[in-house]
Amino acid sequence: MKRAARKIARHIELFSLARWWGIVLKEFLQLKRDRITFAMIIGIPILQILLFGYAINSDPKHLPTAVIAADHSEFSRSFIAGLKNSDYFAISAEHLSEAEAQSALARGEIQFMVNIPADFSRRLVRGEHPALLVEADATDPMATGMALSALQQLAAAVAARDLKGVLNPQARQAAAFAPQDPFEIRIHRRYNPEADTHYNIIPGLMGVILTMTLVMLTGLAMTRERERGTMENLLATPVTPIEVMSGKIMPYIAIGLIQASIILIAARYLFNVPFAGSLPTLYLIILIFVTATLTVGITLSSIAQNQLQAVQLGFFYFLPSLLLSGFMFPFRGMPQWAQIIGEVLPLTHFNRLIRGILLKGNSWPELWPEIWPLLLFIAVAMGIAVKFYRRTLD
Repeated sequence: MKRAARKIARHIELFSLARWWGIVLKEFLQLKRDRITFAMIIGIPILQILLFGYAINSDPKHLPTAVIAADHSEFSRSFIAGLKNSDYFAISAEHLSEAEAQSALARGEIQFMVNIPADFSRRLVRGEHPALLVEADATDPMATGMALSALQQLAAAVAARDLKGVLNPQARQAAAFAPQDPFEIRIHRRYNPEADTHYNIIPGLMGVILTMTLVMLTGLAMTRERERGTMENLLATPVTPIEVMSGKIMPYIAIGLIQASIILIAARYLFNVPFAGSLPTLYLIILIFVTATLTVGITLSSIAQNQLQAVQLGFFYFLPSLLLSGFMFPFRGMPQWAQIIGEVLPLTHFNRLIRGILLKGNSWPELWPEIWPLLLFIAVAMGIAVKFYRRTLD
């Protein structure tokens, strides 16, 4: 006991508050010099507060809606006015043909298509219980659920206000008639009729996994060589910056395609996700997205000074991609400024492309509006990476 007490006392005597404070100051100075780490300390909490506080919304409103009104009666006009006044529907097209509206629904330009048949008002007056057809892009069930519920309430309100006599639901209830809606809203959930969340989550999960793994792997590529001292040997070789960047990307492209294949097999045989599109088209889209993701990793590795900074920058990129791409929360539920940021991210366009191919069977005319932003992103990101690499050469 005495020996243990003497040992503890010796350690207490050896502890110097001045030396300890010097170490504390040294760590603060080190953090101050590491600007990227210091920016992460401040930036990540601010980013999370802004994203979760303002950008994330699981109840999207003002969803683009096309109306095909072959019936021009007073009730039809009242119903369309009710849609316009609703918070959930934004009438973006009223004079499209049915084929044009179907094409817009497949491209994701509209969320709903409301079809009012030509004989609707005549059958309504006769008490024949006609139907309005509402087709919804249900690839993301969360984006349409609340709006479809509000649609039923909207129809009941319009019927109670505009219909007279026994057609009026309130008049029927007051007269003790059997309750019956004067017309039916027939909802057709396109591309995901059972509102299965697997159809939405699993394809989007492919992009999330590829983003997370490939950005981290390539983000460490350049910094690892810099820390190991092999960068000097690479810089001494007669290679151009674009050769270095593309050469480092190629092995990871193969890794990305292998990961995508594993996810596709699991999606088909474990979760029964439908496969309505072309397999070669799908793999070409995956190749483009993998290339875009790898250029991000190479760019971050060119900017970062060490592997820790590369990981921090990768996480800083991954967080907005996860939250603003439409993977976890409906894209149209976000404010305009968040949608602008989301449109820059490759994962946003990949989510639309992969769901369009698997669930909708989209072909090149429907896919091209989402492909060219990925190609532009690759060119810009590679240009930034080459610029920072040339600074390293200097």
